Amino acid sequence: MLLASTSPGDLVLDPFFGTGTTGAVALKLGRRFLGIERDPTYADLARARIEAIPAPEDASLLATRAARDEPRVPFGSLVERGWLRPGDVLFDQRKRWSAKVAADGSIVAADIRGSIHQVAARVQNLPACNGWQFWYARVEGRPVPIDWFRQKLRAEIN
Repeated sequence: MLLASTSPGDLVLDPFFGTGTTGAVALKLGRRFLGIERDPTYADLARARIEAIPAPEDASLLATRAARDEPRVPFGSLVERGWLRPGDVLFDQRKRWSAKVAADGSIVAADIRGSIHQVAARVQNLPACNGWQFWYARVEGRPVPIDWFRQKLRAEIN
């Protein structure tokens, strides 16, 4: 939970500290912590437990990158790089729907034109859909989610 919801240096509060599990994990992950425990026996156990934990050697290895922190990649960038070309056919994993890539970075399915997300949602009659995971393209004859291209581009950017 701490790894997913905090970054190194963040302060973690545990108002029911007990034997200090939250504090021990926070320390190992390079987070600061504040533990509150009213039972002196538990507080002593927690203090001894935490004092025995060595400080992390390389705090830079303790950070995880959330998806929202990744660089945004417009679908049109894949067309601009020639990884997908106007007229290429995208399809869903079960091959129920298909759409063609347009030169402007939109896609077209029957009479629906829009972003990869809008079209994926509309063909399924859903309010929203992650087009990066919904649409597939053929790469060397095998189906690959278009998110593969996005990850490839992000790797070049980083």
